[in-house]
Amino acid sequence: MKPKTMFYCTECGNETPKWAGKCPACGAWNTIVEEPQSAKAAGRGGSRPAAGAPVRRARPVTELEADEEIRFSTGMGELDRVLGGGAVKGSLVLVGGAPGIGKSTLMLQICESLCRENRVLYVSGEESEHQLKLRARRLRVQSERLLVISETSLAGLLESAAAESPDVLIVDSIQTLYNESLDSPAGSVSQVKDCTMALMQLAKGQGITVFVIGHVNKEGSIAGPKVLEHMVDCVLYFEGDQHTSYRILRAAKNRFGATNEIGVFEMGDSGLAEVENPSEMLLSGRPEDAPGTCVTCVMEGARPVLAEIQALAVPTTAGNPRRTSNGFDYNRAAMLLAVLEKRGGLKVSACDAYLNIIGGLNLDEPAADLAAVIALASSYLDRPVPADLVAIGEVGLTGELRSVSQLSQRISEVRRLGFSQCLIPARRRGDLPEPEGLRLIQVRNIGEAIRAALRPQE
Repeated sequence: MKPKTMFYCTECGNETPKWAGKCPACGAWNTIVEEPQSAKAAGRGGSRPAAGAPVRRARPVTELEADEEIRFSTGMGELDRVLGGGAVKGSLVLVGGAPGIGKSTLMLQICESLCRENRVLYVSGEESEHQLKLRARRLRVQSERLLVISETSLAGLLESAAAESPDVLIVDSIQTLYNESLDSPAGSVSQVKDCTMALMQLAKGQGITVFVIGHVNKEGSIAGPKVLEHMVDCVLYFEGDQHTSYRILRAAKNRFGATNEIGVFEMGDSGLAEVENPSEMLLSGRPEDAPGTCVTCVMEGARPVLAEIQALAVPTTAGNPRRTSNGFDYNRAAMLLAVLEKRGGLKVSACDAYLNIIGGLNLDEPAADLAAVIALASSYLDRPVPADLVAIGEVGLTGELRSVSQLSQRISEVRRLGFSQCLIPARRRGDLPEPEGLRLIQVRNIGEAIRAALRPQE
């Protein structure tokens, strides 16, 4: 009898009975793959509870206790911040990122602090136990309550968890784990989903906090975090360039907290070090008296962060000028270029324009509009922006400046880092006290902002 097969989308995990070039759920192209599907994997063979297994009864919501969510610290303040104040007991956390970015280092490094009050089981399918020992020694992780095992079988992992009864389970990585009852290879969509479902039942049934590591490529299209995002409680992405030392951890999904917090780390010889002041890190090495650069202040969760926006506008002879943005929304950059030409009087349509955010940040809030416009105008006019100036504000299609939220917190961070001038919208809600040593320059449109920020060369 021919085995039954199903088709899965590697982008969203949607199941479909036949192949299609475009996923009907998420609309992604060329993401449908064929995988063998067994009755057990589909969930049809295990509908009845096993003999002797306890039967869970539904309870009225009024009888549930509100303090059942138990948090504990991981020992890293930046990781606790992204998780919403610490890890939650019985939760399933997925840590995704490109291979070699530092996910395994982060997970092994927090074991030293976790083992002070918890038993931790670290299951690795990529390294031997001897390799884990060498890496733990380099990271200075030495604890008798840290148990390590090299295992790729799901059954073996569950047996080890039942024998050791850990409080925290770390699986590195989900792509190497496989279930022998499925015919598909390890790392396939069906294997990844089945193994993650088993880990979720382990976490919820026994109250074990499970951290799962998943690899993604640049497109995020392989079987892994993109398929599992709807199954887990928290999805954390570890981002950064392998050629630089800084890493950014951000939450894409969090059932127990906000998703707009970030954690910043620096990779060193002895592991990851927390960067408690990311603004200083992002502004380090900033060139002075160089046209095409401006500083802004954005909110990452409850934390104000100063970021440097660099722009380059050069004349072009091509019919269609090139537009490129890195860390800044492409469509918003195109809109700001159009506003700059129409309302600012600068002929940027005849120039190739490039925008770049230093440090790997992704600026997705409108408060960075004014700094982007000033950086583009600075490069076009070849006039430098004063090194002690910060620009904050949203730009409208008529060239007007709109107020942004949490302006007082942004200004306090600007003053703390030693800047003496700050461009802000004249139209804002409420009174804003002017901090000592910081001059607030109120502007109504981009024309006033460009004249105030770009001093003519003497």
